[in-house]
Formats: sequence, structure tokens, C-alpha cells
Amino acid sequence: MGDDNNVLNTDDYSLLKDFKVEIEAEEGRFCLCFWVYLLDSTAFPTTLITQVDSEINGSAPFLVLNEKKKMTMLPLTFSHKEASDPANTNLWTEVPEVSTENEFPLGQWMHVGCEVSTDSIRLHIDGEVKGEQHLPALLDKETKSNGLRKITILSVTDDNNGVQGYIHNVKVLPSTLSIKDHYAKDPPLQLSINNSSASEIEEESDGVWSIVGGKASCRRIFSLDVVLLNALGQPVDKEAEVVASLVYANDGSPVEKTNDEEAPLLASYDGIEFASYDRPSKLVQGRASFKLKISQVLSSKCENRLFCVKFEITKIEGYHFLQAFSHTIRCISRSRNTRTSTIIWKKTSAVHPLNGSQSNGLDDALLELQHTTVHEAKLSPSSKRVRLGGAKMLRMNQPDEECNSSAWTANQVVNGFGSSLDGRPGNFEEAGNSSDSESTEPRQPTLKGVSSGNSVSDLTIFRYCLGGLTERSLLLKEIATTASDEEILEFADKVSLYSGCCHHRHQIKVSKRLIDEGIKAWNLMSQNNHQVQWESVVFEIEEQFMRIACCTTRSLSQQDFEVLRKIAGCRDNLAQENFEKMWCWLYPVAFTLSRDWINRVWKSTSLKWIEGFITKEEAELSLQGPRGLQAPGTFVLRFPISRSWPHPDAGSLIVTYVGRDFALHHRLLSLDYVYSLDKRRMSKVTLQEMLLSEPELSKLGRVVRSH
Repeated sequence: MGDDNNVLNTDDYSLLKDFKVEIEAEEGRFCLCFWVYLLDSTAFPTTLITQVDSEINGSAPFLVLNEKKKMTMLPLTFSHKEASDPANTNLWTEVPEVSTENEFPLGQWMHVGCEVSTDSIRLHIDGEVKGEQHLPALLDKETKSNGLRKITILSVTDDNNGVQGYIHNVKVLPSTLSIKDHYAKDPPLQLSINNSSASEIEEESDGVWSIVGGKASCRRIFSLDVVLLNALGQPVDKEAEVVASLVYANDGSPVEKTNDEEAPLLASYDGIEFASYDRPSKLVQGRASFKLKISQVLSSKCENRLFCVKFEITKIEGYHFLQAFSHTIRCISRSRNTRTSTIIWKKTSAVHPLNGSQSNGLDDALLELQHTTVHEAKLSPSSKRVRLGGAKMLRMNQPDEECNSSAWTANQVVNGFGSSLDGRPGNFEEAGNSSDSESTEPRQPTLKGVSSGNSVSDLTIFRYCLGGLTERSLLLKEIATTASDEEILEFADKVSLYSGCCHHRHQIKVSKRLIDEGIKAWNLMSQNNHQVQWESVVFEIEEQFMRIACCTTRSLSQQDFEVLRKIAGCRDNLAQENFEKMWCWLYPVAFTLSRDWINRVWKSTSLKWIEGFITKEEAELSLQGPRGLQAPGTFVLRFPISRSWPHPDAGSLIVTYVGRDFALHHRLLSLDYVYSLDKRRMSKVTLQEMLLSEPELSKLGRVVRSH
């Protein structure tokens, strides 16, 4: 942190209109390389770059996009007196040229290499030869020049004419360097949306995204991640913040505030809504996560206009490659979302930048989310978990399913605590994934059998079903201190019934224990102090963890403590609120590890099936090899850093693996299925064997952690 190498710097980028390079070409030989990012143009053909030769009076085209947007290079070693008109393509055929076969992409960085010699000319795109012509010997003798020739290559575009764009890393290469070396050495940066991270978004038949917006009681959180990648598709760790805003799709103009001065796009943090432009998200290892809501700006109330979410790097204006736009969005009211279809997010594929396979780089690989509906006309957001029916532990045969952060459902029974009970680790990892616990999608319209005589009122049940994580944790704290164990169990059953998700039952049932043990642990550590030094309590934290996890043979590592400190959100001193955030994550994990099957896996140190507390980024990096991703089927196990009590996935295990499509995928482990097996089978089959029996998994990966 603070290193200049980690700071995003735009000094290495220039406008295409300012492009100019002077070359001293010996006998007309030279090799020119650069990266170019082209914006859309109003008309084609057009000249991108022109040339001025010391032996030519006037200028002539050098690089041209023809009417089909194919790039053509006309070599500098020949006279172009008759080819100075870029619109007259017939004249270009009179001089040697090379062209690409495919349309030159706009709106993304492309590497261009121009290789000119007396016997051939070559046009390289992204390090590969895309156009080549060998020159006839007679033509070579008549036209080549002896000695040094001064050649000036420059752009002829301006603000009102021609294609607009950006240039990066212009080099005239010496003979010792190849174009491929230049291509791989210093690729430019580009901000992109990781479509596979999206959740709570429906894609309509016309390709438009459908998002539920409107009043506070109706609008729904949707999640998107943006990634800072280089032109080779590799994540780039730079210190920067990204801000989101809502714009009109047709012209990119900002959407106005509503009549009550509410911002059109809201960012959700810990259950609190902020104007999106007031809450930028930091890039962490090249990724920024957003949980957003669209306020009362509905398409139906503004002449059916469509929107986009615009993401851009703060404090850096005007650089289009540091901006990213979502798909076109139609904002609808909740009443329109009455379909019984199961698809919430449909994965979109992109070509892997290195091997051409269908991938999206180092993405979350969050795939389709499947609902199990309770009511015929309404969807219950908490019923997103797929009913496995005992058929599969991981549902590997349906790779396009998702359960929030992944597609294999987890039963994480947790023990919990809190005074403020925020229960969330903040924007550290996977914070952009939409939580079903924070969804405000409608539940069943009619609830029968709820007696008003219960100690836990009907209103409290409704508030819990509709509330976010913060509200749920506060409700559980209040209920746990007054209700009996029987009343809490009844409350848990009703919430599970009416929310359509049995996972909530476990979070509620253990509330008393989680809260009581958390308070005792904090009082023991703090000795009535408001805050304590982190280094002085790490041993107490470890002791509590090992006690709950029922494991005395494996302690926590220094890297584990660093992850816990990040979850707590503290540095040298640990305050009570920091401890509560950490406890709401750590206790569910420890409880999961106390279960017999998982406990055996955790105790295994000769071959670590669970390396420890690792982030999503560490898991992804561990599956990288020297030439890209490791072999399909390689996987690691981890606990999701962003899932804290009372989130239904708190304490669950996630399998991060390389799929057959050479992309990274993240799936929740269905511990429900594991614990539902009869004891006879549990004594014969290990969890490791069950994992390796899945067709998508074949080899345990290794996590190498820095010390």
C-alpha cells in the first residue's frame, strides 16, 4: 500500500489525436508497435494514422479502417502520391497493402504491430500476424530507398473528425525485440463488468436486464462486480475507487433525482442505503463489488426509457477505458415480477483472452440461480436453495445453478452473539453478491396458522422475513434475551416456513448460544475495557475457536489471524464492535468444523483439504498455473468471508474449482445432504471420497500462502 507501482496512473495514455512518432528507417525497414483503443465513429472508411516521408511531398494514409471496419496498412517504403484520398479505396490497390480479415474491434484495447521491410510487409494484431504480403523483387528494386529515411507517423483525427480513441506504449522496436515481446510486456488497463457475478437480475427475451426498483418497501438489491484487468485479461491490483451511477441507455446522460430528492441509484452497506455517488467501492486485488438498488425511477414512469449502470474510476475523468457500462436495464415494479420461471441470472460467456475457451477471466463464475417456489404466483427469495432431494451432494450435474455465492446449498448451523450484532464483514470479499437475507422480494401473500397469542408476534415474524441482515440480527438479539427455548424454536419453524428456506431455522435456533458465548468471550478478553490490543487477545480467540471446533490438534496460523482481523475491520486495537463482526463469522465456521465429517477433514494436516481461512482471491490464485488455469477438476475448499450470522450461508464450505470450460467456479457444499446420510454410510464413505466422486472434481489443489 502506498507504493507508486500500486497507484493508478494515466500518464502512460494519450489521445489518438495526439499520436505522433518520428522514425529513422534504414533502407525503409522498421517495426512500430502500439496499443490502441478506438471509440465508435460516425462514418467509414476513415484514416486512423497518416504518414509523412522525407521522400514524399505531402502525406499519405498509413493505417485505414475501410467501410467494413477492417484495418489496412499501406507500407511507407512506396510512393503514395495517388493514394492520399482515404475514401478512394480503388487507388489503394495500386500500391502494396495488407489488411485484416476480420472487423477491427471498437471499445477495447488492441495491440497493433506494423512490420515493414524491403521484401515483405506484415500487420500484427494482438501479437499474431493477421496480414502479410511478400513484395516482388522488381518492385523492391524500383522503390526501395537506400540509407536513412525520416518518416513521421501521426494522427489526422481531431475532436470533430474521424475516429476518436487512445494510444498506449508506442515503441519503434529494435531488431532484438519481437512484436510478441512488446505485446506481453506492458499491456494497458481496462475496467470491465464481471457479468458472472450478477445476481437478482432477470434477462428478458430481448436481452434487456429486468431489475425490481421503486419505493423503499419494494425495490430489490442487485449485485454486480467490476474488475480492473489488463488487456490480456489478467487482474491488476491498483489503488483506486470505483463509483456507480445510473444513466439513460440511449445517450448516457445522468438520471435525475426523484421528486423527493432521493438519488436514482442507491448503494447498500450493512442494510443502510446511501446515494451511490457517495459510497464508492475500493478495488481489492483488481475487483470492486457493488450491492445496488434503483429508487423510484421506473421505466413505466419515464416513457419506458431504459437505463444503464455506469461504473468509473473516481478522480479520473474522461478515460473511456476506465469506465464500464452494464447491459441495458428496464426498471420494473415488484407487482410485475409474477412469473414462476426459475431463472434469475443467466450466465453470459466471453472468450478466454489466452486460450480462446469460454470464460470470463478470473471471475466468480456465479451461474444461474434457481428458485423453489412455495406459492404459484410469487417467488420467495429465501427459497433460492435447490432442493437436492438426496440425489447429489454438490449438484455438479447442473453447473448453471447458484445459491447466492454458489450453487451447492449449505446447512450451516451457527452459534452466535452480538450487542450491535451487525454481523457483516463489510466490503472485504464477495460483498457484491446479493444476499437472500437482504432481499425484499414478496413472500407468500397469505399466511395462515400464525397465532397472535405467541410471545413472538406475527409482526416480528414478518419483519424478520422481510428484513436485511442487520435488522435480523437485532431482532434475534432482542428475542433471545426474552423468549424461552421453546418459543425460539417455534419462531424458527415459522420463519423457515413462511420464508421458504429451512436454513433460517438453524440461525435462529442457536441465537441464545451464539449471543451468550460471544458476550462471555468479549468480557473475558476486554476486562471491562472499551478496546484491547489485537496481539494480546489472539491466543484467547484461538482458544475459543479450538474449543467450539472440538479440535485441539490444529491451531490457527498467522494468515488465519490476518483474515480474521480484516473481517473484524481493525488494526492494532480491537473494539467490541470489531469483535462482534469477527465472532459472527468465526463462530459459525467453528461450529461447522465441530461436525464429525468436517472435523476429520480439518484435522488432516498431512494433506490439507482445508488450508485455513483464505479469501476468494487467494483460492483463485492458487488455481493458477504458469500458463493460466490448472487442469479442469482441480479444486480447493474455503469458507466464504462475506457470510456471517445470521446469513443462511454462514459457516458453510465453498468449493472453488476449475471447470471444464477453463473458468473458475464457486459452489456451496450441501452439508444438509451430508448430515442427512445414515450413520452406516457415514462410517464407510468419507467427505473426501464424496468430493472426488463428483464429475467436476478430480484433484485437490494446493494453496501457497505468502508469509
